[in-house]
Amino acid sequence: MTSTDVRTEAEDSGPSGYAAARLRLLQEGARSGPPRRAALAELTDDWLTGLFDAGADKLRGISLVAVGGYGRGELSPRSDLDLLLLHDGSADPGAVASLADRIWYPIWDLGLDLDHSVRTPAEARKTAGEDLKVQLGLLDARHLAGDLGLTAGLRTAVLADWRNQAPKRLPELQQLCAERAERQGELQFLLEPDLKEARGGLRDATALRAVAASWLADAPREGLADARRRLLDVRDALHLATGRATDRLSLQEQDQVAAELGLLDADTLLRQVYEAARVVSYASDVTWREVGRVLRSRAVRPRLRAMLGGGKPTAERSPLAEGVVEQDGEVVLARAARPDRDPVLPLRAAAAAAQAGLPLSLHAVRRMAAGVRPLPTPWPAEAREQLVTLLGSGPSTIEVWEALEAEGLITRLLPDWERVRCRPQRNAVHIWTVDRHLIETAVRAAEFTRRVHRPDLLLVSALLHDIGKGWPGDHSVAGEIIARDVAARIGFDRSDVAVLATLVRHHLLLVETATRRDLEDPATVRSVAEAVGSQGTLELLHALTEADALATGPAAWSSWRASLVADLVKRVAAVLAGDTPEEPEAVAPTAEQERLAIEAARTGGPVLALRAQTEPPTEEPSGDPEPLGVELLIAVPDQKGVLPAVAGVLAMHRLTVRTAELRALDLPDGVSGSVLLLDWRVAAEYGSLPQAARLRADLVRALDGSLDIAGRLAERDAAYPRRRGIVAPPARVSVAAAASRLATVIEVRAHDAPGLLHRIGRALEEAQVRVRSAHVSTLGANAVDAFYVTGAEGAPLPGEQAASVARALEDTLRE
Repeated sequence: MTSTDVRTEAEDSGPSGYAAARLRLLQEGARSGPPRRAALAELTDDWLTGLFDAGADKLRGISLVAVGGYGRGELSPRSDLDLLLLHDGSADPGAVASLADRIWYPIWDLGLDLDHSVRTPAEARKTAGEDLKVQLGLLDARHLAGDLGLTAGLRTAVLADWRNQAPKRLPELQQLCAERAERQGELQFLLEPDLKEARGGLRDATALRAVAASWLADAPREGLADARRRLLDVRDALHLATGRATDRLSLQEQDQVAAELGLLDADTLLRQVYEAARVVSYASDVTWREVGRVLRSRAVRPRLRAMLGGGKPTAERSPLAEGVVEQDGEVVLARAARPDRDPVLPLRAAAAAAQAGLPLSLHAVRRMAAGVRPLPTPWPAEAREQLVTLLGSGPSTIEVWEALEAEGLITRLLPDWERVRCRPQRNAVHIWTVDRHLIETAVRAAEFTRRVHRPDLLLVSALLHDIGKGWPGDHSVAGEIIARDVAARIGFDRSDVAVLATLVRHHLLLVETATRRDLEDPATVRSVAEAVGSQGTLELLHALTEADALATGPAAWSSWRASLVADLVKRVAAVLAGDTPEEPEAVAPTAEQERLAIEAARTGGPVLALRAQTEPPTEEPSGDPEPLGVELLIAVPDQKGVLPAVAGVLAMHRLTVRTAELRALDLPDGVSGSVLLLDWRVAAEYGSLPQAARLRADLVRALDGSLDIAGRLAERDAAYPRRRGIVAPPARVSVAAAASRLATVIEVRAHDAPGLLHRIGRALEEAQVRVRSAHVSTLGANAVDAFYVTGAEGAPLPGEQAASVARALEDTLRE
């Protein structure tokens, strides 16, 4: 039976004919999705038009209008009908009421839900002004029958009202969306989601249409129509499967709904729902951010024009990183940025955005997605560093990661991500999809970066620990294989790859052993020690275990579980500490290092050598990836204040210290004096590197006390106040027990920031200890430093003094 036949049957047979035609249409297996919704709306239009024409008789100045979802022509099998009987006030009220009854009662008789009203245009506009939901419904008003001019006039007036009132109504609409999301949760993560009310559902898609109608901002259109269609298709199938007007996709109905849609299983259904919801949610985030920007701009513009004499203000652009700037509260690309020549740019922009606590501009992400070339294999060191920085940025990582994922950049960087993207977890303990759980774990792990020596390995293992859930079998076993491949591809060396593979393979080992085995049994502890292999890996696994549990859900972690795991870790650490490592042998200087040291000893001043890093090869390189930045060698006669002086000068010149080594050199026979050698790896925050001659001149002044480094750094901080950014975990300073027989080892773990090493050096100088050697590394946004210090006589510090120095240094870094 054709659509025309169905409509004719409805017109000829009245309400019962409409019911039969409606049932026949819904049972047509060959027609579903948008064609069926449009056909159902058209069938209903014809039936209601017949009811109106039969009752209107000679009435003038009256029309029947579909609003809301019915106005958009989107009728699901059990959708309610939103109708407005509009009149100009000239007709007899009794006649209007009689006409309303002749339309409403047949609808009720068929058991259909009806949302109805009878109003004049003035009444409709007044009600819309008082009730935002009414106004939203009227934005989709569609003429069905009667006076077309009356309907058109109302539509024009309502749209004009909406656009005029947008600065007031849009924040109100945003608040409604936020409150609904708080009540209903996020559609893209729920196991039993409400397709309409949850965040990312059909209500949000309708809200985006309303924003577009205001002409104030518009939603990203790519993929949005398809996402909305998918959610409507699922709701149609849900209505047919249950026979009820429900929007909640409950567990017991998911298999039937999947079958109705011709999908493999309920997991496939949920994944499609999640993907659609993610598109809607991301479009909502971008749109509401644009609405806020436009409204702020409108509020500030009159004042700026007055200050600037009526000229158009230029948006301020503040540099964040190479090729990346902040503008209007978003992270955008610099004018000189070239995505086609800079494959690290997406990660650098993302890391800068996450560290600043700012969103990535939609335009910037799309420009990078369209033009960036693939990273070489293995990744250059900068790319790996930027990934670690992004992962270690805390909660702000999530929004930035979602922006990259929305434009396909994540799966380009990490192809294995596609198997876990939007993958549901049918476990009551889990509150996230697999991919979001991995990001949440990294966010949690960022809080623990002060607890471990290698925060970069902790953060990357957090990102990869469940990556095997996209494959059959034990996800830990599959994940170990994938983790080895990913870690090697992104540039970790063999030993780090092995550690990451161990962490992924055994990420459940501690909690499962602690809660399921007898810890008093020596065999239990020995088996864990054998699996973990080293103290460093155990430290990482402990932090990963807690981050994983906290990111799973409230039921996955408790003080009881934490105490059991801590007890197990303590026992395993004791087993692993059975053999005391030997003191490392002194490293012989290279010929260049010895030459610089001799020159420093003879001249009595600092000597520098600055070597630029070569560009990474475009083909697949052999061997280990190159270190990040440029190499800076400094030889300086041994004296007080070398460490804070060098670190301060580098901070003044906006050089970031990535790694640093400081040690005393034994000079050849015939050369008197003592020389300190500093072998550092540095990088410019943005722009070009300073000349070595300028660095040496400032270093000479810093060492003789004529350059006030602290004052200069304070002036710069005052001139460029720090952005809101992220809230980093507090610095942590500890004394490493029995780490060396010759010195006391003080470990510092802190958030990397300009001047950090200068502050540490000054604090150690003020504590009147001598830095015998230093080992400084920056892993992402985390500084992990070890300082071997002695007293004035060259002996390790007594226990109480060492603890006092550590406390004083920690207090300094927390100020």
